[in-house]
Amino acid sequence: MLKRIGLIILVIAALGGGYLAFDKIRAASSYGSEEPVVEINWIAAAPGRVEPKSGEIRLGASLLGRVDEVLVKVDDKVEEGELLIRLDDAEARARLASAETQAEAAREDNEKNFVSGREDVRKAEDAIYSAERAVTGARIELDYAIGAKRTGSGSEAAVADARRRLKEANERLERERIAFVKAQSKSNLPAPSRAESAVSTARTEVRMAEAMLDKTRIRAPSNGTVLVLNAKQGEIVAPSPEQPLIVMGDMSVVRVKAEVDEGDVGKIKLGQKAFVRSISHPGKEFEGKVERLAPSLAQPKIGPRGPRRANDVEVMEVTVDLEGTVPLLPGMRVDTFFRKD
Repeated sequence: MLKRIGLIILVIAALGGGYLAFDKIRAASSYGSEEPVVEINWIAAAPGRVEPKSGEIRLGASLLGRVDEVLVKVDDKVEEGELLIRLDDAEARARLASAETQAEAAREDNEKNFVSGREDVRKAEDAIYSAERAVTGARIELDYAIGAKRTGSGSEAAVADARRRLKEANERLERERIAFVKAQSKSNLPAPSRAESAVSTARTEVRMAEAMLDKTRIRAPSNGTVLVLNAKQGEIVAPSPEQPLIVMGDMSVVRVKAEVDEGDVGKIKLGQKAFVRSISHPGKEFEGKVERLAPSLAQPKIGPRGPRRANDVEVMEVTVDLEGTVPLLPGMRVDTFFRKD
């Protein structure tokens, strides 16, 4: 029994001595070591995800159809209004041609049976219809100009000229619509005749056919880069928000959407310096600045944080624009650190 007690005392003494030795080593490393003590130069950290400046723009088909042409590929730089994908449009073009023929026939009948007193309205309607045709022609011309530039057979000057004509056509259309409203607002205006109503109906059919034709075209809504391409020539596609045909974005500036915990919200402000780290580039820090703070808290989107109720709000979304050209790709997860003032 005495031997066992003595053994226990020896073990306790050894442990105590070990702890004292460790304590001395720790103190030496804190005060006498030559290795520098790393200073933490940030006050809050949050998970984040990389995305283009514009965010990810997801483009899909507006109707069921067969892909007739895919005019771009991944990593291509595209311009606003550029035609990216064209679905089979034979049926849509035939409907448009038929509607235009019917509209012209109705106009000729109206000329023979015109109601006096509605001259200004008739001229305004004709001007709107003519302006709409000009917009359609200018848009097709821009499609060809951008396509020719991409293949090397066109020039930047031709694209700029086509853009100018499309802009002028749209401005003209807006002016004609205003003039039509003024013409219709005149007092004591006679009711439209049956022939005049037929013209309006026929031209409405033209507009509907034109809208259907335009749905067979997928165009870039802004300048950017093609990030994902899910369309192949000949395949059948359908409207699907979950499966876009193209994902694009403006990569001129790369930004991070960080989710700051509720407890750190008071530490973040607009213009604050920040930096991000990524496991794909160990040891590197990419500098940036806080450009936007969400106006309210919301549920986290980047990753789960354990069970919570449906009405829980936990994080504030903070947008950090990164400086210069960075090797980070859209969709990458990063850690975001917000610097002290």
